[in-house]
Amino acid sequence: MAQIPFNRTDPAQARQRPNWLARNYGQIILNLILIVITILFLAPLVVVISASLTNDIALTKFGYKLWPSQFSLDAYSYILNNPAQMIQAYGVTLFVTVVGTSGGLLVMSMFAYALSRAEFTWRRPISFIIFFTMLFSGGVVPVYILITQYLKLRDTLLVLILPYLFSPWYVFLLRTFFSQLPKEIVDSARIDGANEWQIYSRIMMPLSTPAIATVGLFLILQYWNDYWLSLLYINDSKLFPVQYLLYAILRNAEFITSNTQGSAMLGSIRVPVQTIRMAMAVIAMGPVAGAFLSLQRYFVRGLTIGGIKGE
Repeated sequence: MAQIPFNRTDPAQARQRPNWLARNYGQIILNLILIVITILFLAPLVVVISASLTNDIALTKFGYKLWPSQFSLDAYSYILNNPAQMIQAYGVTLFVTVVGTSGGLLVMSMFAYALSRAEFTWRRPISFIIFFTMLFSGGVVPVYILITQYLKLRDTLLVLILPYLFSPWYVFLLRTFFSQLPKEIVDSARIDGANEWQIYSRIMMPLSTPAIATVGLFLILQYWNDYWLSLLYINDSKLFPVQYLLYAILRNAEFITSNTQGSAMLGSIRVPVQTIRMAMAVIAMGPVAGAFLSLQRYFVRGLTIGGIKGE
């Protein structure tokens, strides 16, 4: 029996076969919504970059736009007036961020692994002590006295690393993730003769990549964006991290601007304070944005760790 070929011009057959638009209507709408949301999120970033490349007078006159109304690199020239100092500040920040993030992940993950083991006798009292520190702290003055008078850490790189090396919240987050891993894996490893360090390093850590990446990203942001510790404990300009150096540059620019009024000698000096603020944001956010893009595939899963179950 001969097969009747499909007739593309037959109206009945055309009605039975939906076109591409009808089949993908929902996906198209979803993609359009996501494109609009992406544009809305990217627009402020574009405005900041545009403002940093705009002449300060034009920015005051015409306001913030998606494209520079009058192109100028005055803000970057002012900030990078001393390139060696900026490079040194970047080096300090990179060192503190890498060492602090690596050390923090090691310390907190080992602590969390111990608390996640049901056979650890002291896990409940220690968990309570850690939780208590989330609710109550000694305050700024006792911590300042401890660091400067007893530990003698003023004007050292350690003072930029140690205060953020341990966070109770991240310990509980990692503990929850470790607790959710199958107990049978650990039991099998022990039967095969693995000790606790081998179980932690070869089994628990590789299986906990989403949690480790999420905590690592938060630590990177915390170390990279911190200027508070430098403000309190660093007086040596060679140890300024990039955030505190930018803060000092902006403070000096605002001081110069406020003192030019009524001064015949400084009256001709104009510091682009508004565009300096925008240029500071652009200079400071670059490496952190790269770190987030490299870790973002783990970020969503890491944020959904444990709707924390009680133990």
